Amino acid sequence: MIQTRTFLLFTFVFLACCFVIVFGQTTSPETNCTIKSNTTCEECLEIVSCLWCISSQKCIDYPVKSILPSHSVCPLSEARWGVCWMNFQTLIITISVIAGVIIIAIFVCCFRCCKCENIGSKRSDERMERQAHLRKFRQEERKAEMRQRHEEMRLKYGLQKDNPYSRFENS
Repeated sequence: MIQTRTFLLFTFVFLACCFVIVFGQTTSPETNCTIKSNTTCEECLEIVSCLWCISSQKCIDYPVKSILPSHSVCPLSEARWGVCWMNFQTLIITISVIAGVIIIAIFVCCFRCCKCENIGSKRSDERMERQAHLRKFRQEERKAEMRQRHEEMRLKYGLQKDNPYSRFENS
């Protein structure tokens, strides 16, 4: 359980850092992307906050106010961000699929860990209960055998009385 909590904490911190890196950057005056227009994609994407549009050969500031750039700025299939060899649409789909697989894997792991812990405790509780009933049954059997032996001894030596709470008298 501690390992699961550590893994979830690590995953949360990692995703938070990725979110800050991707969405937390602002453009400073000295890193203006329009200066890199009409150059190459590689030169444009040296600045992390820039977006390269292949159709217009323009380097533009990434529109951080909207998560995805609008079609009027640059079509997603023509946009490049981060790497030149992959269009922005493919990048978004790939990252979404990988993130979805990771999240599903985390939920499956958590579900299995919780389920295994609950099943294990239920099984052990049931086993302990069966053993307790078995011990109680054996103890009752031993008590009945002891009573039977005591009754046989009393009969053998003639010590049996009608009232079991009266004192024995020496005759």
